[in-house]
This record gives sequence, structure tokens and C-alpha cells, in this order.
Amino acid sequence: MNPPSLRAAGLSRRALLGGAVALSTAALAGCGGDPGTPGTGPGSPRRGGRLRAVFAGGGANETLDPHLANLFNEASRAKAVFDKLADYGSDVSIVPRLASTWEPNTDLTRWRVTLREATFHDGRPVRAADVLHSYARITDPKRAFRARASLALLDLRASRAVDDRRIEFALTRPYAEFPNLLAGFGAYVVPEGTDTFDRPVGSGPFRFESFQPGRSLLLKRYEDHWDGAPYLDELEYLIGNEESARINALLGGQVEYAHDITPTSARTYAGDDRVDVVAMPNSTMQGFTMKVDRPPFDDRDLREAMFLLTDRQQLVDTVLSGAGQVGNDLYGKGYQHYADDIAQRTPDLDRARFLIRRAGAEGLRVALDTAAVASGFVEAASTFAEQARQVGLTVVPTTGNKDTYWRDILTNGSLASYRSGAMPIETHISQRLLTNSTTNATRWTRPDFDALYVRAVSSTDEGARRQAYGDMQRMLHAEGGFLIWGFADFLVATAPRVGGVAVNAPANTLDWARFDKVWLG
Repeated sequence: MNPPSLRAAGLSRRALLGGAVALSTAALAGCGGDPGTPGTGPGSPRRGGRLRAVFAGGGANETLDPHLANLFNEASRAKAVFDKLADYGSDVSIVPRLASTWEPNTDLTRWRVTLREATFHDGRPVRAADVLHSYARITDPKRAFRARASLALLDLRASRAVDDRRIEFALTRPYAEFPNLLAGFGAYVVPEGTDTFDRPVGSGPFRFESFQPGRSLLLKRYEDHWDGAPYLDELEYLIGNEESARINALLGGQVEYAHDITPTSARTYAGDDRVDVVAMPNSTMQGFTMKVDRPPFDDRDLREAMFLLTDRQQLVDTVLSGAGQVGNDLYGKGYQHYADDIAQRTPDLDRARFLIRRAGAEGLRVALDTAAVASGFVEAASTFAEQARQVGLTVVPTTGNKDTYWRDILTNGSLASYRSGAMPIETHISQRLLTNSTTNATRWTRPDFDALYVRAVSSTDEGARRQAYGDMQRMLHAEGGFLIWGFADFLVATAPRVGGVAVNAPANTLDWARFDKVWLG
């Protein structure tokens, strides 16, 4: 399916070459490949050429270790080079990848997974031993891999390779949501014994060619990929941390794909014959985190006041330019098990002022950590600070280091900008809201909540599981630390000759930022 075009007036050459472009010129030097014939449109799928994609990056300390993937560019690169056993479909249901089947025993404590026939880039077959090595690496307690919490239910010592293509996973307790584990963010399969990634070998559709951390990654087609060879000869990832750098690189013909553009840019360049915009609805949760384990947000009254002072529609209208929908302080709107029976919060400034007085927080001054790591973060922080001022709170947006932001906000500060791509509600809970979760940015630790989660994932009764998920969400809505104000449509911009970009692919799903099915016309 070809991406829809939004077209409007173009830029002058003076505007294009003005000083907004922060894309590394060293990274762009040497960009090559067959440029094709501009303006011919994507047409039917065809092979050949180099697609250059620009993303925000993680600085000179970037790694190609897929188990350390955290940023959007790292996630896209990981899926290009590596494969998981399963992944998320466009509706966040689980679709098989390296695993062809999975089947539980009667009490959900053991699952048998069968691998499809696939090979690594060096020609070795993907085997059960590779999967077990990868999962053992991810769950190593000495490492802080993001997928570790999702795989924590595995009892790897009791798991075994039945043969080269069959694995019997033992779990520490019954787990009805086992396929979510296989699709977990970062749960990629690497060859047995692999622990360094300076020249990574995976089983994904593209193989490694060269890497300059913080600047560029060049990949080439893997002809023997189990899901078919990519159309592209080469795929190059480039870095442009500012949104203006990414869109201007596209306008200037330096790249063919610009990830994560703003609604303002989409409107500005609608009608420009150099740009097509692809909108992916309900892609990212937008919000703030309040740490509930420390002042001032260890006070439940103050957290409720923060919920009630928030004008969600204003944030959607101003920060997202209307390209999204309001949130209700719960993750996963529209997903399975979402508690849509909980009434939508609306601003109540009088109640917020009352709760602030009762919390003894009148005149409170608090830093709101933010950074230019995602479109709209700084704007959302500024808008929220204005809203807080109406009830007598002074929220001070504080810009941090974008290269370390996501790591910093896990432990530091008390209030921070936050967003997330798509994943099942169960995965969101297991990674971010359990006592042992490795990315628990709100520091939410409640034994009764943990017990509800165990009840949900241990039951074969769908009604009982739905009830437990509902109870967890009612608890979070009443006293949690996630202030989720909206769900944004995700926007990417491409050159008109790029075809095959999926239009119904929320961030973090299989088809989002996926290039093996993309071609140059």
C-alpha cells in the first residue's frame, strides 16, 4: 500500500539551506546507492537502490547490541539485523516470526516452541541453542536489559532444547500470556556464544556492513532471509536529533525517509512534491511520570491534583496539533483488556486546589525533567507548566541530556516527560509497574498490585483475567504515577518514490520502521 500524500507550498532554496539542519555532514558524505529516477512515484515493488533513513540518535555511545535497544532508531536497526520469535501485529496481537508454533501444557507452566527454518548471516542455522543463549543473556541479573522483566518468568535451568528446532520452556508459574514474552521489546535471537556486537551477525533481512556510532549504520540485503530478501540493496541509518534536521534532510534529497516528524511539519509541507507523509494512528502514549516513592508525589492527594489540573484536550490540540486523542491516565487505549468503563477525567481546578491545600503543597515548586528526545516533549512540558500555574503550582521544565535521558529518569527526579510505543497492556505492566520491573519510572511498588498481575496471567479463564486487568487499571487510575494525557498519531515523511511504507503500524509493532518490505521507485 502506498503512503498517502499531504501536499502544500514548497520551500525556497534559501529556506532549505538555512541553518536548521543539524544532520551530521560527515554522516551524509559518502551516502550513495542508486538514486533512481526522482518524481516517478513508488509504482510496483522493485529491487535495488540504497534507502537512507534519518532518526534521532543516542550519541557516540550507541551500540548495536539488540538487547540494549531502547530508542526508536535502535529498535528499527535491531529488527533490520535480527529476528525475534514473535512480534506485535498492527493491533498489538502476537504474530509468529522465528517461531512457527507455540503450545502450552495443561497448567500453562511449560510451553513448547517450534522454530521455522532460518539462517544467520554467516550461514549457520538458527537453533534452539541460540534462543536459549539469547534468553539467558537477556535475563542475566548483572545486566539491565529492558526485556529482562518480560522474560523473568522463564526457568531457563529447567528449560531445554528438545532438538535443534524445538524448545521446551519451563516457567516459574502459570503464564497464559506467554506469546507476549516472545514478542517482548528487545527479545532478539543472537547466535550462541555472542556477547559482542562490533560486527553483529543476526538472522534479520539485512546484514551488517559498517557502523559509525552516533553518525551512521550501513546494512546490505540478506538474500537468504526466511521471509524473503528485501527489495532494497542497501539500507543506511543516519542521525538527525532535531526534527528540523530530519525534515530538511528529506527536502534536500539527502535522505528518503525521515522518522518522527511533527504535525506542524506535516501541514507545512503538505502539497510539496518532495514529501509524502505517512500517519500511523494511536501509535504513542504521551504523558508524564510522577515518582510515587518520594516527595512530593508520595502524597496521593497531590497526584490526584495533578491529574485534575491537566487539560488533556489543550495538550492534544497544541502539542499534537490535533493529531491524536486524549488519554485517561491509563496505557493501551483500544487494546485488549483496556478499562474503557472508567470515566474520562476532565479538568476540575477547584478540586485540584482543594487537594493541593490538603496535601500542604500550596506554593510548591517542582522540576519537570524533559529533553528533546521526542517530538513535542519540550512543548508539552511548557504547556503543562502553564496549566499548573492556574492552581498555584510552579512546574519548572528542566532540559536534561538527551543522550542519557531515558536512563536518568528511571532513578532521578520526581516528575518527567514520558512516552511509549505500542505493546500489550500486560507487557506494559510487567516492564514498568511491578516491584521487580526494570523500567519502572514511577517507582510504583504495590504487593497487592503484583498479586493481581499474577492472578491475571495465571488464569485460563478469560473472564477472570479481564476482571484482574480491570482491577489493576482502577488502582492505577486512582493513585498511580502515570499522568497519560494523550495518544499521538505517529508521522513519518518519505520521498515520493518510496513505496511499501505501512500505514497502519503503530510504533513498536512489526511493520513500523520496517524496511525489508520497502522499495524505491
